[in-house]
Amino acid sequence: MIVDCAIYRDGQRAEGAGDFSAALDTARADSGAFVWIGLHEPTEDEFDRVSQEFKLHPLAVEDALKAHQRPKLEVYDDSLFMVLKPVTYEPKSDEVSSGELMIFLGDSFVVTVRHGEGAPLDEVRDRLERNPDLLRHGPTTVLHSITDATVDHYLDVATELQTDLEELETEVFSPTDGGSRDIASRIYTFKRQILEFRRATGPLAPPLSRLSSNGQFAPAVPFVDDSAQPFFRDVSDHLTRVNESVEGLDRLVSDILSAHLAQMSVRQNDDMRKISAWAAMAAVPTMIAGIYGMNFEHMPELRWTWSYPAAVAVMVVLEVLLHRLFKRRGWL
Repeated sequence: MIVDCAIYRDGQRAEGAGDFSAALDTARADSGAFVWIGLHEPTEDEFDRVSQEFKLHPLAVEDALKAHQRPKLEVYDDSLFMVLKPVTYEPKSDEVSSGELMIFLGDSFVVTVRHGEGAPLDEVRDRLERNPDLLRHGPTTVLHSITDATVDHYLDVATELQTDLEELETEVFSPTDGGSRDIASRIYTFKRQILEFRRATGPLAPPLSRLSSNGQFAPAVPFVDDSAQPFFRDVSDHLTRVNESVEGLDRLVSDILSAHLAQMSVRQNDDMRKISAWAAMAAVPTMIAGIYGMNFEHMPELRWTWSYPAAVAVMVVLEVLLHRLFKRRGWL
């Protein structure tokens, strides 16, 4: 469905005409105007008219309709196509989820297609409309503002994940809760959340690098004002911080999982030592009782009056000695 459609002239909003072609012609007739159309999960029929009026490339149209794309930047003859993956974080369930945001940029027009939740389009549009001087720079400003808002939200999500990881780390190394059976599953679930986050942030680095390039190492990007390159470099720097944070979180989660497994192994070894110590202590009286329980007629001290008390006393003394020995070595 079409969420919003407007013509912006010299930084000021003017409601777009119902006919996309007329709105585009109006915008192109004025060098300081452009059309911005926002769509949310459009059907094929809804998007077909838009794609025909703005002459969008069929491959980009297919990507915009089917979604499930990696962040990327594609340059076609009549438009620029960029895919972003906005990320949302739910503190109650500690779950990271991502949507998709497609941006078509061309001569005097911007078309945004949103799938899922988390896209900052409403916030970006409101902020730009309150800053006519900024919006006056045209579609390039819209592209920069959307990418900047998306990456800034990545930083917020990374901070939330860092806080949750510190809590999980404290629990893992707690002397009481570290051996909980669900710790390993929680660590694995947390690692999957980081993986979902990385799928959104990692592939975005090359597109932003290309947008921020001065043309020495990569061809210039059409439909993007060269004066915006420093601003895209700033966004790229923020994304680098996010990716470094994600890498650090991933390594730390792996280390925490390894530490948890090592803790479990040490505790199992401690349990086995205790079991072995108690088994050794139980074996001594069992051996003595087994020997004197054999039905032989000629055995030492068999008919001695104090045989039974002496055997019990030997058992007690040996048990005390073994207990002190195992206690001193930390086995009990």
